[in-house]
Amino acid sequence: MAVLTQYSWIIALISIAFCFSAFGNGANDVANSYATSVAARTLTMPQVGFLSAITEFVGAVALGARVTGTIKNGIINLDRFVATPATLILIMGCAETASATWLMVATRFGFPVSTTQTIVGALVGSGIACQAKIKWGWASGSVSQIAASWGIAPMIAAGFSAILFATLKYGVLERKDSFKWALRLIPLYLAFTASILALFIVIEAPTSDSLEEFGAGKAVGIILGVFAGALIIAYVFFLPYFHRRLVKEDSRVRARHIPLGPLLWREDPPLYWPAKDGEIVKDYYAKSHIVRQNRSDGSLPTDSPVIEANGTSLGKPGENPSVMEKGGPAPASVKIIAIPPEPEERFLAPTNHLPWYKPARIWSIVKYVLLQGVTRDCVNYHSEALAKTHALAKVYDNRVEHLWTYAQVASAMMMSIAHGSNDVANAVGPWVAAYNTYQNGIVEARADTPVWILVVAGALLGLGFWFFGYHIIRAMGNRITQMSPTRGFSIELGAAITVLVASRLGLPISTTQTLVGATMGVALMNYDLGAVNWRQLAWIFGGWLLTLPVAGLIAGLLTAMALNTPHF
Repeated sequence: MAVLTQYSWIIALISIAFCFSAFGNGANDVANSYATSVAARTLTMPQVGFLSAITEFVGAVALGARVTGTIKNGIINLDRFVATPATLILIMGCAETASATWLMVATRFGFPVSTTQTIVGALVGSGIACQAKIKWGWASGSVSQIAASWGIAPMIAAGFSAILFATLKYGVLERKDSFKWALRLIPLYLAFTASILALFIVIEAPTSDSLEEFGAGKAVGIILGVFAGALIIAYVFFLPYFHRRLVKEDSRVRARHIPLGPLLWREDPPLYWPAKDGEIVKDYYAKSHIVRQNRSDGSLPTDSPVIEANGTSLGKPGENPSVMEKGGPAPASVKIIAIPPEPEERFLAPTNHLPWYKPARIWSIVKYVLLQGVTRDCVNYHSEALAKTHALAKVYDNRVEHLWTYAQVASAMMMSIAHGSNDVANAVGPWVAAYNTYQNGIVEARADTPVWILVVAGALLGLGFWFFGYHIIRAMGNRITQMSPTRGFSIELGAAITVLVASRLGLPISTTQTLVGATMGVALMNYDLGAVNWRQLAWIFGGWLLTLPVAGLIAGLLTAMALNTPHF
C-alpha cells in the first residue's frame, strides 16, 4: 500500500505527463539518429519507423538504468523536501508537464532540442519556484556546464566528423578509380565502425563504468577484438555480396543474400527469394527541387519556377523559352521527378466527397492517422535557395555511396539504442521520483525503476517517432546541407566518437547538438560556406537557446500556481 494515498490524483496527472514526455522524447530525439539515413535515401521513413521502434525499445528495456537518480543530474537539492515529501511529488509533476509541453511544441516547429536540457530546465524552474537550492556552479551536470555545451559539443563533433569524411574524400571519393579503392577499403571502414560502436555501447550503457573506470586496457581490447572479428566478416560475407551486386551488376541480389558469403563468387549462385530485375543501385543524389506534379498530364503549374537538377532556376513558364508552357511537355534540360504525395493528398483526398459514415471514408481516415507520420516526404524541398546550397556539394559515384550505406545504418541503429538506454531517464526520472515518494512517504536520492515503466517508455519512444518524428527528420536532414551515405556515415560515427571522448573528459554534451555539429563539419568539407544552410543552423541554435528558459518558465509558473493556490 502506498503511504501518501491522498495524492493519487497527482500520480495520475504525472503519469499522463510522463506519456507525453516519452512520446515527445521519441519524436524529437529519435529522429536525430536516423535523419541522415533518410536524407541520404539510404532508408525510407517506414523502414526507419520500424527500426526505431525496435532499437529504442531494446535500448530502454535491455540497457535502461534500473536505478535512476530521482533528480536528473542532482540539479535540485533534496533537503528542501525532507520535511514535506508530498511537495516533491508536486514539483516532479510540474517539471514533467513542462518538459512534455516544450518537447511537443519544439517538435512541431522543427526545433531539434536536447531532451536532457529540457528536463533540467524544467527542474530549475520548479526549483526556483519552491525556493530549493539549484546547482549553478561549474560542476558535472550544472546549469553553467549545460550552457557551455551549446558551443563545446558542436565544435568537437564537427572536428571528428570532418576528419572522418576527409579520409573518405581523399582516400576514396576523389581518387582516380574511386570504386576500385572503395572495394579495397570498405572492409576496414566496416570493421572500424563496428569496433567504435561496440565500445560506444559498452561505455554509454547507464549501468556501466565511466571510460576512465572501465580502463584503457579493456577499451583497447574491445576495439581490437571487434575490429578483427568484423574484418573477417566483411571479407567473407560482404565483399562477395558487393562484387556480385555492383561489379557483376546482378540486380537479383539483395542484402538478405549476404549470409551466402563465398557462394556469391560463383557464376550462378543459389539465390533464395531472388529479387526481380531492377536498378542495381539507386541515385543517392537525385534532386527533386522542383514544383510538385499535381496534374494528371504531367505538366507543371505556372505559378512556380522550374528548377533544374543542378539547382539553376530556369524561371517561370513564359519567362524562359526553354521552360514548358501550361500543359506542354517538359524540355529535355529539365529533370522532372515525381514527388510522392503528402498523406492528406494520398489518403484523405480520394474519399473527401463521401459522407463521413461511409466505410471507405472511415478507412481512409484510419490509414491517415496511422500512417501520416511515416509517409511524408522528408527528402525533397521546393526551395530555390536550398537547391543552390545543395548544388555546391560535390557529387560522387553512387556505387561508392552504396557501399557505405551499411555502415551508416549500423551507426544510426547504435546511436538509437544508446539514446533509448540513456535518455529514457529524462522521461522516467521525474515519474520515478514522484512514484517512489508516493509509495514510501520519504524522499530518497535514488530509487529503483520498475521494469514495466521502462517497457512503457520504450514503446512510447518508438511511437513518438512514428507519428511525429518527421518534423525533426526534415530539420536535421537535407535542410542543412546535401546529404549522402558517405556524409551520413561520417556524421553518425563522428557523433559517436564525440560522445565517447566527452564521457572521458567529463563534458556535458547532447546527442542532438553533437549531430548538428557533425553535420556542419561535414558540410564545410565542401570548402564552400555556401554549401551550408546557415539560416537553418541559426533556427536550430535558437531552439537550443529557448529550451532552458522556456521549459523553466513553464515549470516555474505551474509550480508557483500549484503551491500558492487558495483553498478552504
